[in-house]
Amino acid sequence: MNKLKKLVLNSSAKEQVDIIGINTFLNPYSYLKYRENPDLFNKFNKVYIDGILLVIWFRLFGIKVKRTSFDMTSLAPKVFEFCSVNNKSIYFIGSTDSAINLFVNEVSSKYYNLKILGYRNGYFDNEQEKRNVLTLIKEKNPDFIVVGMGTPFQEEFLLSLKELGWKGSGFTCGGFIHQTAQGIQYYPTVFDKYNLRWLYRIIDEPYLIKRYFIYYPKSLFLFIYDMIFKR
Repeated sequence: MNKLKKLVLNSSAKEQVDIIGINTFLNPYSYLKYRENPDLFNKFNKVYIDGILLVIWFRLFGIKVKRTSFDMTSLAPKVFEFCSVNNKSIYFIGSTDSAINLFVNEVSSKYYNLKILGYRNGYFDNEQEKRNVLTLIKEKNPDFIVVGMGTPFQEEFLLSLKELGWKGSGFTCGGFIHQTAQGIQYYPTVFDKYNLRWLYRIIDEPYLIKRYFIYYPKSLFLFIYDMIFKR
């Protein structure tokens, strides 16, 4: 827990334009995954807090953090603009073939100078295919990579790429790819303004009801337990 706290505070203290290194995000759901395998998350350079609920929970215990998500309301535009201005290459992996094709079209139409080195879906038939994809990406050597496979698979993939010797910077992004495939601005303004993104996601993706009303309360209970007894 102390290691996570240091990573979170380090992430919060830096300006969001600091996009170097490998970075991931915690929300109430992925916090449960963190508890199962803290060493996985502790290998990242920065762990940002994604989701207003987890921000509130941290602040209740006197830990000042900001919401930072890899989406178009937060960190993604900064990364895309940085790559566009500085001629940095980027690779996208995640979601389905149809979703990532639409996603790349959406992003390319807004950031026409973005140097997209490649992209593909986030599913593998077997471990050998996964290793082949990791090797291919390492050989392409993008400056940045964005991985959207869900927790903990996206974290494992990004760390595996680093272990192969890839020297670039990367981000996990959860459902960002399939959300942005629907349009460059996924969240309607009113939902974003009033921190109701979670509500809009339930409306758009009803299967998330279980996550918000079963896993989130469980996460809150365990978070409080950890802060009191494992601080």
